[in-house]
Amino acid sequence: MTEAINRRVALRRVPAGMPTAEDFETVAEPIRSLGAGEMLLRTRWLSLDPYMRSVFMNTAANVGKTIIGGTVSEVLESRAEDWAPGDLVLGYYGWQEYSIGTAGDRQWNNPAMPIEKWDGSLGPASTAVGVLGMTGYTAYQGLLNVAKVRAGETVVVSAASGAVGQVVGQLAKIHGARAVGVAGGPAKCAWCVDEVGFDACVDYKAPTFTQDLREATPDGVDIYFENVGGDVLEAVIPLLNTGCRVPICGYIAHYNETAGERRPTPLERLRAQGLPVLKPGADDAAGGFRFFGFSELAGTQPAAQEALAAMSEWIAAGTLKYRESITDGIESSVGAFIGMLQGDNFGKTIVRL
Repeated sequence: MTEAINRRVALRRVPAGMPTAEDFETVAEPIRSLGAGEMLLRTRWLSLDPYMRSVFMNTAANVGKTIIGGTVSEVLESRAEDWAPGDLVLGYYGWQEYSIGTAGDRQWNNPAMPIEKWDGSLGPASTAVGVLGMTGYTAYQGLLNVAKVRAGETVVVSAASGAVGQVVGQLAKIHGARAVGVAGGPAKCAWCVDEVGFDACVDYKAPTFTQDLREATPDGVDIYFENVGGDVLEAVIPLLNTGCRVPICGYIAHYNETAGERRPTPLERLRAQGLPVLKPGADDAAGGFRFFGFSELAGTQPAAQEALAAMSEWIAAGTLKYRESITDGIESSVGAFIGMLQGDNFGKTIVRL
């Protein structure tokens, strides 16, 4: 394997607005020999996520570096204790075909999240970077632990057919709440209602979007799960009930803004509305908003294992469904990533290698 070539996708330049193919470059490099305690990994599944645009691609310091990303990799050779060829590794090795890892590596560069072996009894390996990985943990943490959803409440989630949104709506239903999605186009809205059981889904591309959303939420909005920001947030704000909770996962509508286009982010906009910040463990009777990360749950034991087991059981029972948007080969990663930022994906965006 030391004669094999690794292809990796690096940042060529900081994108100006929406990324283009010219902002990336594919670099081919020989794979060096393993040292003591190391293992050679072959990437099998690569997660593509919007945060990569705002967290990694917005700084010149990352030019030339491999794009970050969650991975499921197969051990091909190992000089690391307790790791053997054939093991599947949950890691953070980024947009590349091969990597050299150690047992001390961490997922998401988070000290609380060591790499793990994937337990195939939980589900297919692709779900480890999707509904049973960051995606599922994000939905679970935001809806159940931050917003603390209650039966009978109305939950609105933006990007409802996307990786996180599809799980949020179903978790709301599992816990007795009313789920209203916001998605782009009739096909995505129909899927949310007909396939995964949302009570309603509103097309944000329709000229009647604001009125449609109002009609879909006659009792107002108790929880707004924020993935988008921008015009969707503006349509939701007048519908927020007293005591509403707004867990903020992301705001993709703002990630590609240039200096002249910049609008207030959800954090700024909601603060201007007078909503307080939700504090962990505090009384949420007054409602409020908070930006959160999936690692608040995924990096915590045994809560993470309990959440993972629950979601796996719901999938096995058919209560929790998921859809993946899969492309093949490292060469497909750039196009799939740009398409995801433009809303072309349907479900969790993953590259199969």
